[in-house]
Amino acid sequence: MKVKVQAPAKINLSLDVLRRRPDGYHDVSMVMQAISLYDYITVEKTDGGDIKIFCDYEGVPCNEKNIAYKAAEAFFSYTKTENPGISVTIEKNIPTQAGLAGGSADGAAVILALNKLFSAHLKEDEMCEIGAKIGADVPFCIVGGTRLASGTGTSLKKLISIPKCRFVVCKPDFSVSTAEAYARIDSAGLSHPEFTSETVKAIYARDIYMLASSMLNDFELALKLDGINDVKRIMLKNKALGACMSGSGSAVFALFNSDKKAEKCAEALRGEYKSVFICEPVKTGCTVIE
Repeated sequence: MKVKVQAPAKINLSLDVLRRRPDGYHDVSMVMQAISLYDYITVEKTDGGDIKIFCDYEGVPCNEKNIAYKAAEAFFSYTKTENPGISVTIEKNIPTQAGLAGGSADGAAVILALNKLFSAHLKEDEMCEIGAKIGADVPFCIVGGTRLASGTGTSLKKLISIPKCRFVVCKPDFSVSTAEAYARIDSAGLSHPEFTSETVKAIYARDIYMLASSMLNDFELALKLDGINDVKRIMLKNKALGACMSGSGSAVFALFNSDKKAEKCAEALRGEYKSVFICEPVKTGCTVIE
């Protein structure tokens, strides 16, 4: 028996890094949005009692370093289920090291798949509890939609869906280390009013223009990367309502209320960059499809 899961990427419509905690982690306040860019994860029972990871995407480890492997271990530990042996096959479309939660989405998908495969009957909050042990973005990837995240990013509050729109997502040809990004935040000493509250107001006002103007990211402000600004310039030149880096980067997304303008922007970006996607907001997280 095998289970296949569709795992959406996420973008950060806003991202405030509030403070460094005594445990070394950071408190954040952010609005996270699932989008229609998907990895597909197939989990199958095998034998031998091990966890085998298969993925042909360059740079993705197929061993215990992969978050999908860690998710499987965490599931078996939490449910006290003996692992008879499983294989995890990852069809990767979400770029890595992009701030799009591609790895977290894969880990979330494994938890969902194993819950079905082993008839564990875990509730959503129990799966999120497992996910929080392996990555701050994993609980969001389980539930998806539009959420206000706080604490280390694992405390989630459901928001109403954002208005119908299109996102153009572009991953430039460089990556950003999350650890380095947080170090830059700590040294930059950013001080400004929280803008996540403005993003939430825009969502409840159902005002796409207000939403576009409230999209800000502390990592983008602290890193000040020319490569990010180059992408944003093309997006804004092509009539994006707003543009912002996602997570700790390096993917950038632009907001459009017109399919035609989104397509024109994507075409312009594809002249310079390989990883360009047109997406829409989705209301769900990981979903079993087979």
